[in-house]
Amino acid sequence: MQPLSRRSALFLGGAGVVATATGAAGLLWGQGPGFQAAVGQELIEPQALHSADGRLQVKLSAALGQMRIAGKDATALSYNGSLPGPTLFLQAGDRVNVTLENKLADPTNLHVHGLHVSPRGNSDNVLVSIEPGTSFGYEYQLPVDHPPGVYWYHPHRHGSVADQIFGGLYGAIIIEDSQPVPVTRERVLVISDISLTEGGSIAAVSEMEKIMGREGVMVLVNGQLSPALTARPGERERWRIINACNSRYLKLRLDGQHLQLLGLDSGRFQSPRDVEEVLLAPGNRADLLVTTAIGTAILRTLPVDRGSMGSMMGGNNGGGQSRPGPDGTVLATLSVTGAPAVGLGPVPTQPAPRDLRATPVSAHRELVFAMEMGMNGGGMGGGRGSEMMSFTIDGRPFDPARVDTTVPAGAVEEWTLRNTSPMDHPVHLHVWPMQIIEQAGRPVDSVVWQDVVNVPARSSVRVRIAFDDFTGKTVYHCHILDHEDSGMMGLIEVR
Repeated sequence: MQPLSRRSALFLGGAGVVATATGAAGLLWGQGPGFQAAVGQELIEPQALHSADGRLQVKLSAALGQMRIAGKDATALSYNGSLPGPTLFLQAGDRVNVTLENKLADPTNLHVHGLHVSPRGNSDNVLVSIEPGTSFGYEYQLPVDHPPGVYWYHPHRHGSVADQIFGGLYGAIIIEDSQPVPVTRERVLVISDISLTEGGSIAAVSEMEKIMGREGVMVLVNGQLSPALTARPGERERWRIINACNSRYLKLRLDGQHLQLLGLDSGRFQSPRDVEEVLLAPGNRADLLVTTAIGTAILRTLPVDRGSMGSMMGGNNGGGQSRPGPDGTVLATLSVTGAPAVGLGPVPTQPAPRDLRATPVSAHRELVFAMEMGMNGGGMGGGRGSEMMSFTIDGRPFDPARVDTTVPAGAVEEWTLRNTSPMDHPVHLHVWPMQIIEQAGRPVDSVVWQDVVNVPARSSVRVRIAFDDFTGKTVYHCHILDHEDSGMMGLIEVR
């Protein structure tokens, strides 16, 4: 990974859009031929829930029901009847209590993606299973020095993660800055994709789509199709962007506007970095400043390449799925008109991020992410494309009864994430973020922290991890969610 430079494109590793043999995932990158959506409606923000006096109590009901998607009635999954679910605005040091009510037909649970909180008990414990018709009380204690940034929540019940997130179960979490950033307006933009039938229900997904990683026909922003945003010239807006897609990488552009990146995932830069593009793998987030200039600007995602099955599928490369044109897909339209806004003060400088490059490491590990033709090798990872393809880490599919990696509490380790497959795999480690040290054999000169690190096809990434503050069991996995459900996940215990 090259150092980030001003007015440069920001990349989070290799990425892209790959075709499926069925041609059903991501065909049109917009409105499907059946479900007729409304385009261009005014952007609607998710419900905002703010902590007060160090506490927030929330009830989330996960259910299948009727709601508005892309401006029309549809039947999908949701938290509290909306897509996305409510946004949780928190402060470092807060205690958060979430009662999750399962009104689904299947078991579920909750993962607070990116938060540095305990993985034990009723905190961010993804080994919990909440049965239909029951509720579970989560409690998260944020450290007093928890990094500000953009996070999110979603189900993590192994075997059904892809279906439940694709169906609509996700929402944003914002950890506020201790020193506010002066902006005119803040927006939360949760980008997801979905495929709906003509009648407005969630479309079926083929086994081949699961192997490739499903991509929905409609790409939504806060559950809307190409919504409209308005601003005055010279305003400084803060856009908190989440890639909540199951498999789609987002290469975002907003030509004609001045873009500055505050940070990625839980990582923050000391000062904003000018960018022209931001590339987000599934699960990545961006904290973006937009200084507006008069005119109409299109927020779009450009086509990218996250690899293909190639020779593994007999050389057909997935069946010739239709791809978006070179201009990509419109996500939203920003109209900037009116009298110029009053200028704002400078953005406060952030503390220098922790740098582990000079820190002695207690262990070196290599994790090998692989896809192979044929039957899945057993364990608990089968069931999703397992008759055609196995998805493994170090040659084994996920088994919740087996601890794959044991780490001493407080250790600093260096991991090589090696991808032997012809497709990219974005690797997510729960609880502890990763500092990227090397990509494809080239050192990373700047300090880059992420909790989702893309590992390009037939390549490797080297990271360092400080296993501070917490003990317990949690997981690392590919954030192509169909790959995770198919077994590309490992269990780690810190003790």
